[in-house]
Amino acid sequence: MLLSNTIRQSMADNKQSAEVIVSEVHKKIRAAFEAFDYESNNTVDVREIGTIIYSLGCFPSQTDLHDFIAEVEEDHTGYIHLNRFLPAMTKVLLDHKFPPIAEDILLQAFEVLDKEKKGYLELEELTQYMTLEGEPFTQEEMDEMLTALTDHENNRIYYRDLLSQLTIDTGV
Repeated sequence: MLLSNTIRQSMADNKQSAEVIVSEVHKKIRAAFEAFDYESNNTVDVREIGTIIYSLGCFPSQTDLHDFIAEVEEDHTGYIHLNRFLPAMTKVLLDHKFPPIAEDILLQAFEVLDKEKKGYLELEELTQYMTLEGEPFTQEEMDEMLTALTDHENNRIYYRDLLSQLTIDTGV
């Protein structure tokens, strides 16, 4: 009898812990989503989904992002409703899909681009790499990224200073 009560209590505690975690995840997702819900009608433009997902510490490939959008978009209207986004994004976060790149790997990538070992990249250099290599960024994505990452006094990107911004603590 004592053992069964202990097991029941442990199961109840685990269920409460899981509910707390899911509740916290939902809060994070809602906050990120609402930042782009300009009409306050629980919808966002489909073009904002990548930014929302990145802000939540997830970094899908363009293919994965496209597949995710196809899963949650309302009949190809160009808008995504919170009630479709919330459960899909909750699953992504709880399953740790689309993890961020480790800080040391990201530093190595920047160092490869910084052939002269200056500790920074010029805007033109990074733009060239990001729009012509790998999965190319759109001009809009480049503009957003450069606005956020550039040292505006000298138009350089000091990549060591950015590592903590680009590698997000995904602890839920």
